[in-house]
Amino acid sequence: MGTEGLRWETLEALKNSPKGKLRYSPDWVEKGEDILSGCKEVTSLSPISGAILKRLSPRHLLKNCSLGSPIRDTSLATSEDVPVSSSVPISPHHTLTSPISQSTSLPPATTDSDDMVNEDKLEDSHSTVDLSPVPSSTPPPTISLHSPRATRMAGCICICEETHRAKAKAELSLRQELQERLVATVASRELEQLKRFEEFMELKQRQEYQSMRDMMEKETQESLGRQEKLKEEHRHRMKILNLRLREAEQQRLREAELEKQRLVEGRERLRALNAIQEEVLQLNQLLEPSSATQTGLAPDHTSYITRGNQLCSQVSEVVRTTAEGQFPSVEDMTVAERALQEMRSLLRAMQEEMAQAQERKKKEQEEEEERKKQADLKALQEEQKKNAALSAKEKARKQGLQTRAEDSTLKWYKELQDMASQCAQAFEDLNNPKDMQTKKLKMELQKAATIPVSQISSISGSQLKEIFDKIDKLLSGRQIVSGGKSVSTSQHAHGLEFVSYKLAEKFVKQGEEEVASHHEAAFPIAVVASGVWELHPKVGDLILAHLHKKCPYAVPHYPPMKDGTTMEEYQKILGYRVDDSGVEGQDSFLKRMSGMIRLYAAIIQLRWPHSNKQVPDPHGLNHGWRWLAQMLNMEPLADVTATLLFDFLEVCGNALLKQYQGQFWKLMLLIRDEYFPRIEAVTSTGQMGSVTRLKQFLENALRNKQIDPPKGQLMSSFWRS
Repeated sequence: MGTEGLRWETLEALKNSPKGKLRYSPDWVEKGEDILSGCKEVTSLSPISGAILKRLSPRHLLKNCSLGSPIRDTSLATSEDVPVSSSVPISPHHTLTSPISQSTSLPPATTDSDDMVNEDKLEDSHSTVDLSPVPSSTPPPTISLHSPRATRMAGCICICEETHRAKAKAELSLRQELQERLVATVASRELEQLKRFEEFMELKQRQEYQSMRDMMEKETQESLGRQEKLKEEHRHRMKILNLRLREAEQQRLREAELEKQRLVEGRERLRALNAIQEEVLQLNQLLEPSSATQTGLAPDHTSYITRGNQLCSQVSEVVRTTAEGQFPSVEDMTVAERALQEMRSLLRAMQEEMAQAQERKKKEQEEEEERKKQADLKALQEEQKKNAALSAKEKARKQGLQTRAEDSTLKWYKELQDMASQCAQAFEDLNNPKDMQTKKLKMELQKAATIPVSQISSISGSQLKEIFDKIDKLLSGRQIVSGGKSVSTSQHAHGLEFVSYKLAEKFVKQGEEEVASHHEAAFPIAVVASGVWELHPKVGDLILAHLHKKCPYAVPHYPPMKDGTTMEEYQKILGYRVDDSGVEGQDSFLKRMSGMIRLYAAIIQLRWPHSNKQVPDPHGLNHGWRWLAQMLNMEPLADVTATLLFDFLEVCGNALLKQYQGQFWKLMLLIRDEYFPRIEAVTSTGQMGSVTRLKQFLENALRNKQIDPPKGQLMSSFWRS
């Protein structure tokens, strides 16, 4: 029972020892501490281990025995119950003695006090007690036993102690090994737990990262949704704003269109008013008697003239009100049209009356001639010889003056017009395309033909050479670049006819517009046209056809007015521009005719400098001499003949003088002496400007015996620029 209690006390001591109080801390790894640091401490016994060993010592056992029985004699000391003397070695170096003899025995109190002192000493030095043998400086005391049984008991006790000590050492080694295994197992388990903890923390971090990413994606989606919503709202607002802007723009366009329409209508009324005024003035001039008919004018025609002047004043008053920048109103147009109608009625009435008067006068003259015929028959026969020479001379003088062109000239004129009409009919499908591709080709060909002609100028000869080469390539069917695109007449079956027609039309239009405004521009345009004419004769014939159609005086030809032809149609045949606003003014008409005649006069005297000189000029100065001769064989027209003669002679006079010399001076004398008086006779007082210029030109030329070269003529140095 005592041994079992000691075991429990031993276990309790071990439990309370530092080894038994080992604790696991998860912060060891973070702090860098060793997990088994507690197991590496020096092994020490519990504070109560001394008391336990004391109890196991023989002295303590003997003490207990002596305390349990009275002190006996030496004879009793050798009994079986209580040993008397024995020598019990505690260690190989230490022995405990216990004098039990009567002579040397001490009182129990003294023995107890010694034991208490020894226990106190053991308890004070429990931390230094080691199971290993410790040498002692004092000789071990001996115990004298009084009986063999006590000695044997002491020896058994020593053997038991040694056995228990060895057993304790073995158990301690085993326990240490088990403890080390336990520590290793705990360390391994803790390491695994640490790995699981780290995996858990990593999983937690991944989960947090995933949740954060999901949250960010969710926020991104929400942000995108808000952006889409904002974009949709922005598009909706922009749509509304665009609708409002479109409505405002449409309103502005409607207002601008109305304003433009108002301006167009005002301009149309203004042009119509000017045309009405011009026609009223012309009709009023017709009301005034000419020098040839003034002697036969009836006295009552004065009323027509007076009323005509009143109507002219009425129209002029309407025009004067619109001269301050305002457009004529509908009421003003009504007044002007009414005045025009009345003027036309006056003219018709006067013409009818004059026709009747002339018819009566003609009958009277016939009757008078019939009466005088018989009375003067003899007188006429007598004077027949005298008047033969004079009549022959007068007949010869009047025979060269005609009102129409010669038959050969008219035939040539009609052939050119027929050729131009056939050419236009040949490319009818290209001129009026039905599909978009043909329409696009037509525009490209037309630009390729007209743009180079518009670029002709007197800047440099190299520029004219480039323009001429480009036109020549186009007419030769080769590819050229126009407007950034390649184009050729071979792209369409009738592309060459179309380009030739448009090119000739553009040359004449340049004379009608550019040369009419800038007289010097006639020479660069004419030299290119002459070069093209030489290489491509068909283009030259088309140039003549267009020129004769727009300016019949270039033939020269005065188209007669046929039956059934209206005044506007006849004026269009004569070369006047007729549109919705009416017939153009006389000044504008003469300016256009002057430009075309100047271009024609420049063409007949110029040749392309890079052409073959051995080939005769297709339309040279001989045609200019022919035109001038036929012009002088026809009756002059008021204002037209003087203007065209002056322009032609100013441009081509120097070249004709060099070519024909003496014959040209004879022609100049004929113009001054015989033809110029006829021009003055048909020219009214308000149209004397062109007559004066022609008169001064003739007088200067005949007086100085020379004609200056025209301004703007291309010199040889020009072609080196």
